[in-house]
Amino acid sequence: MKKDTTYYGVKEIARRANVSIATVDRVIHNRTGVSEKTKRKINDIIKELDYQPNILASRLASRKIITLAVLIPRVSEETDFWEAPLRGIKRAESEIKKYGIEVLHYFFDLNDKNSFEEQARKLLKEDVQGVLLSPSFIEESKEFVQACHTKKIPLAFIDSDLPGQDNLCYIGPHLFHSGYVSAKLLTYRLKENHKVLVVNISKEIDYNYQQIEKGFRSYFTDHNQPCEIVRIDIADTDNLSVTNALTRVLHEHKDLEAIFVTNSRVFAVASFLKKSKRTDISLIGFDFLKENINYLNEGLIDFLICHKPEEQGYRGLMALYQKLVLGAPVEKVHFMPIDIITRENQAFYQN
Repeated sequence: MKKDTTYYGVKEIARRANVSIATVDRVIHNRTGVSEKTKRKINDIIKELDYQPNILASRLASRKIITLAVLIPRVSEETDFWEAPLRGIKRAESEIKKYGIEVLHYFFDLNDKNSFEEQARKLLKEDVQGVLLSPSFIEESKEFVQACHTKKIPLAFIDSDLPGQDNLCYIGPHLFHSGYVSAKLLTYRLKENHKVLVVNISKEIDYNYQQIEKGFRSYFTDHNQPCEIVRIDIADTDNLSVTNALTRVLHEHKDLEAIFVTNSRVFAVASFLKKSKRTDISLIGFDFLKENINYLNEGLIDFLICHKPEEQGYRGLMALYQKLVLGAPVEKVHFMPIDIITRENQAFYQN
């Protein structure tokens, strides 16, 4: 009965303050991320209701450990993107561990399906109550999700979605609109007769890349802007393979004006353009990586689209906490902002 009282107390505070349950929880436990005005409003309602949070006491009294698992790509030599979500996960972990929650970490190679399957098998052998997942291989991810569903383990997805699966929530970018915005940004340097290259640098071209490209193409259709779009998939992600593929396509299409890279490996294309002395080609891609920022500052990358990956990791783990500890409902889909990073504003983005 205590758990029910706590849940409805938090829910009532959130309703009166017109904020989310997670925001109330942050104020109750003195965590960052809430404005002073909202914090005062929530604290006033807490005093009015004489609400006494007893989550910590009840969790300590139960002495039951809740185990959560994280299954995400490991940071690789090719890209340090996953450093950011991992920072967010560790930040959330430090906040919830006092409630008797432990977090197990499993990392797989983004270029190796077998690595994903191996880590998934290890995870499923453990007695876990929730999983934070970045779905990276479609069929293998679906099998893993089904195995979790059979065991009644809720899953939170971050960064990539897997439509049609019975997950607790998805926290990440709106893929279609991210591609749409990218196309709009590219048009600022395009001539009348557009010719654009779309580059997918990945072992697997899945739903997410398809949605990004669909949004990109839709922009030109919606605005009646004639544009010839050339598309290549580069499955081998090493520098030599990327160089060979780009050399071929630029030889065949000497009049290319712009390149759109559908993921964070835009630095590989920027490196090629620099060596080829093709600074006349506009370039746009994703994510706030060290390599990408270096080329952004050099003027080789025009724009980066970013989706707050650290916040994705944090919110993903906190969604599981909200469900399993607070017993509170979780928003099914939470789209992250589509941030546009330029050479002029990049210095302020990390802060």
